[in-house]
Amino acid sequence: MKILHNAKIYTLDQSKPTASAIAMDRGEVIAVGGDELLREFDRAEKEDLRGRVVLPGLTDAHLHLQYYSLGLQKIDCETDTLDECLRRVDERAQKARPGEWILGHGWNQNVWFPSPLRPSPSGRGVGGEGWPNATNLDQIAPNNPVYLTAKSLHAGWANSAALKLADVTASSPDPVNGRLQRDSRGALTGILLESAMELINRALPAPTVDEIASAIEKAQPILWKMGLTGVHDFDRRDSFMALQILHLQNKLKLRVTKNLPVDLLDQAFELGLRTGFGDDWLRLGSVKVFMDGALGPRTAAMFQPYEGEPENKGILTMDAEQLFEVGRRAADVGLGMAVHAIGDRANHEVLNAYRQLRAYEAEKGLPHLRHRIEHVQVLHPDDATRLAELNVIASMQPIHATSDMLMADKYWGARSSLAYAWRTQLDAGGRVAFGSDAPVESPNPFWGIHAAVTRRRADGSPGLGGWHPGQRLTMQEAIEGFTTGAAYAAYAENRQGRLAPGFLADLIVLESDPFKTDPQEVKDFQSSATMVGGEWVYIQK
Repeated sequence: MKILHNAKIYTLDQSKPTASAIAMDRGEVIAVGGDELLREFDRAEKEDLRGRVVLPGLTDAHLHLQYYSLGLQKIDCETDTLDECLRRVDERAQKARPGEWILGHGWNQNVWFPSPLRPSPSGRGVGGEGWPNATNLDQIAPNNPVYLTAKSLHAGWANSAALKLADVTASSPDPVNGRLQRDSRGALTGILLESAMELINRALPAPTVDEIASAIEKAQPILWKMGLTGVHDFDRRDSFMALQILHLQNKLKLRVTKNLPVDLLDQAFELGLRTGFGDDWLRLGSVKVFMDGALGPRTAAMFQPYEGEPENKGILTMDAEQLFEVGRRAADVGLGMAVHAIGDRANHEVLNAYRQLRAYEAEKGLPHLRHRIEHVQVLHPDDATRLAELNVIASMQPIHATSDMLMADKYWGARSSLAYAWRTQLDAGGRVAFGSDAPVESPNPFWGIHAAVTRRRADGSPGLGGWHPGQRLTMQEAIEGFTTGAAYAAYAENRQGRLAPGFLADLIVLESDPFKTDPQEVKDFQSSATMVGGEWVYIQK
């Protein structure tokens, strides 16, 4: 038994919002209160926190754990210029063996070429209007296949060697729901959009499950330091297998809700797997479906064309009827849905499918499952309150708003007034669960909390009011998105997200009080100590 005392504890439990002491045993909270706990549990191990702040452990409700963990080994391509990205690739190429794959992640052509016709400062040129190309990479890595994924994870950039190994040529057809970018002469530029990325992925040397498990284990301390004690993972089968290995070896020290890709729905159906199956460490979440692309490559499905691109309304991968058929089969076995939808058209189609699904659940006497929309980045005004009306969780990533605000204004224009609209969802009575979509963004939850409260970037732009300031949240609401909201989305609201008797002893210790700090400074917070299941897994040295 252990008691933490002389602390300022924010429990997020309405019956006792604050406390100064917390008692725990066998991985659970058994009491929350004041100095009376020291007398009541006089034989317990006691730790004086010397006035520090305690919060429930934070959960990232949308993260790609395998990709993030393996990505820590990749080149960081999130640079301000194309030249700096190429310099980093060149540096790695100088050390690589001939024929060895060079991998990177994080580039964003909208940062490099804010005006589509702006040339590269190096004079090396670009592939299409406002895109890099294979030649950029061929010049610095002629002896190695190079493949760099975009920040959005909806576009890839390959050199000629990588295209050759993947057997992708100018005569290769565009795959369904994807595109091989070509120049005015029909030659490949090296940019692959949406499902076309799979053509390269198949040629990449696949990491073993043991390698994935090792990468996740090494990533855990980084996440603990950020204040995370749980994640909702959206990677695939190999990630699930790696997590099971870590769990069996008692090395998994994050609470993981594991979502399943839709192509495994038939297998899950045959096995009778249900949302919520598992334990406090590893449990099944929902079935993940993609409805459209992303804002960065302008593949998110929109009702009206992108600004300045009259022929482009993005890519819609299925319509409401098709999605309903998937949701119906999942509901029959007790699996919830988590659907990626970014554009206003994609969100509209998902909501139409969910309306049918709610009627189906009622007709068949099935459980009213906690279906989700992942991202909800821009809504048509007619759809603004429909998530709340259908009791659909808005699984959103606050950091996307400040990261994407310039792109959103440029390509969505006035439609951005309902982009990343968390306040709209809460005011309508909806539920939100917050995450990062790492490695698309950093999984640091305090960056997300800062974005939700201020709608400003780290440098303070676009000004004191923030971007579309009417969508700002209070500090309490932002933190709840990473605690109680994420717990509800995982069917774990009676075990996670609060510090109260019967809840898991997952918590973080902060040196400053987020409720009494300038919100602009919250982005610099990190945990000085993180506890999972009553054990300290991270203590700042």
